Amino acid sequence: MPKKIVIVESPSKCKTIEKHLGKDYKVLSSKGHVRDLATSGKYGFGVDIENHFAPTYQTIKGKKKVLSELKTEVKKSDMIYLATDPDREGEAISWHLKDALEIKDDQYERVIFNEITKDIVQEAFKNPRKIDDDLVRSQETRRILDRIIGFRLSKLMQSKTGGKSAGRVQSVALKLIVDREKEVQNFIEEEYWTIKAIFKDFEANLEKFNQKKIDIKNELEAKGIIDKLSNAFKIESIDKKNKNKYPKMPFITSSLQQEASTKLNFNAKRTMSIAQRLYEGIDLANETTGLITYMRTDSTRMSDEFIKSTYHYIETNFGKEYLGFVKKNKNKSKVQDAHEAIRPTSINRHPDTIKNYLKEDEYKLYRLIYYRALASLMKEAKVAQTTVILDNNNYQFKATGQSLLFDGYLKIYKDYEKSEEKELPPLDKFKSSVLVANKIEKEQHFTKPPARYTEAKLIKELEELGIGRPSTYAKIIDTLNERNYVEINEKKFIPTEIGIETTEKLLEFFSDLINVKYTAQMETSLDNVAEGKEVWNKLLSDFYQSFEPMVENAFDKMEKKEPELAGEDCPECGSPMVVKNGKYGSFVACSNFPKCKHIKTTKKEKIAITKCPKCEGTIIEKTTKRGKIFYGCDAYPKCDYAMWDKPTGALCEKCGNLLVWKKDKVVCPKCVEKETK
Repeated sequence: MPKKIVIVESPSKCKTIEKHLGKDYKVLSSKGHVRDLATSGKYGFGVDIENHFAPTYQTIKGKKKVLSELKTEVKKSDMIYLATDPDREGEAISWHLKDALEIKDDQYERVIFNEITKDIVQEAFKNPRKIDDDLVRSQETRRILDRIIGFRLSKLMQSKTGGKSAGRVQSVALKLIVDREKEVQNFIEEEYWTIKAIFKDFEANLEKFNQKKIDIKNELEAKGIIDKLSNAFKIESIDKKNKNKYPKMPFITSSLQQEASTKLNFNAKRTMSIAQRLYEGIDLANETTGLITYMRTDSTRMSDEFIKSTYHYIETNFGKEYLGFVKKNKNKSKVQDAHEAIRPTSINRHPDTIKNYLKEDEYKLYRLIYYRALASLMKEAKVAQTTVILDNNNYQFKATGQSLLFDGYLKIYKDYEKSEEKELPPLDKFKSSVLVANKIEKEQHFTKPPARYTEAKLIKELEELGIGRPSTYAKIIDTLNERNYVEINEKKFIPTEIGIETTEKLLEFFSDLINVKYTAQMETSLDNVAEGKEVWNKLLSDFYQSFEPMVENAFDKMEKKEPELAGEDCPECGSPMVVKNGKYGSFVACSNFPKCKHIKTTKKEKIAITKCPKCEGTIIEKTTKRGKIFYGCDAYPKCDYAMWDKPTGALCEKCGNLLVWKKDKVVCPKCVEKETK
């Protein structure tokens, strides 16, 4: 029996790591966090405020059995290796495991690795350390801080508004969305016009009059200018420049989430879930190995070994002229450089050679990560840019062209980053002569409001402002959706009435707390705790002394929103029935709650759509627990036929499947899926 026990969080890691370590080791999983703050004490914080914010922890529901099984194994072992994730969260889980399993200091070692490959894992076990108490305190402080703010503000919102929750980072993210919506609503569009000259092989746009920038506000002005122009243009100048187009840095968590959103149409939650699988290990032909490094990072650093092997790969496959250099992060002061950027664990493991072992979404994300890391070490592309200024009666028109001189990193990254080529004809020979335009056109435009946030743009904004941590962004966005604070229309966030109301109330009483500057400063303080530069409980004490009086003032002075009357009385006590908001939408309940707990139940009429193609039943409109509509057979569970898109009632001539409505078009989902594959 193995005498060495390794404990990780994820069960899917166990098999991979055990293969790398051999028969002397037994790898077990804690299945994530095992303990969390209790809900005892003042306001249910699980923290003794009067005793230097000492936390009380309790076993998470369903984890008693896991801890019991781990404790049995620990007692039989000579050495325990705590190999949880290489970040603050992982460090905290290791500390909780040590404490809950009553492991002594001389019984354990802490092991970290940024990639789950044989060489790296084995090397990590040769260089163990003890748990870093500062990292644990930083995570613990963040958890206590978020518990205090979340519990107090959520209770306030529930008692005074239609909102369900508030949080340190969540509420600032919502504020950004609400502020942008106000900009959109208050925006007043302005008319403007452009004029362009169309030649045989190119076009030129009016830029200046007498070398000064020109703004054309209406059609009358545009027509007046055109009346002064002829079709004859004189070349005033030709400017030629060669420019370098540099590759981007390898991925960090936030940039991966952004690129996966724009290039692959993956939301942040899906991206992180796929990345987790790629990190933890994939079964290939002759091995089980992690394909990428740890996916929660804000460092762009890559190991010397990886850089060396990638340079060799580039030189072998593309030639010496494609070798680039290692880029330095300009914002190094903000970066936690504990581990590397997100990169493939081996540059020699090309996406196409392992495609058959990956699911479609795994292949797409791995390919994106692979090419981004490879491109970052390749030579920059070189483009020739030509700018031509044409004069027509003292009106200056500009034409630009661009051609690729050397493709550099674009040789492999062109699928993700287009290089626009728009060459101008050779105009040097016409410099002393006149160019004649085929026609001159005017066009009306209107200024546009600032764009609403997409998921990718919101993540980018949060990162640039230093709000939260990249690993939390997916959860923040999920929470805003679940709380009904935002709606998503054409991939853009639009705050709901409840979201706007919640934000306005918080800003009325907590403007010093719910703002970008304060939230970013708190992140810096948490980093300082991790580095041993700040005392964790002093940070909490200073915060609480200013926060709690604000909360008490808000409970006293914040005006309570009157509930919406349902227009009927309670059949049990006669009190008015009111509309309330719950987890799965609105419902009607007695206003005399908690004395009267009557809730009106409505039996939704089942809307029959068409006959079920699988059995003799009927396809009806149904609703998930979260209120999302889908269409399924009324004979469920005997028949499990179901779909998200509304069926038309007609059958596909090719396969006999139900045709559905998809974006105002009638399609067969089965045939579309086959064509896509």
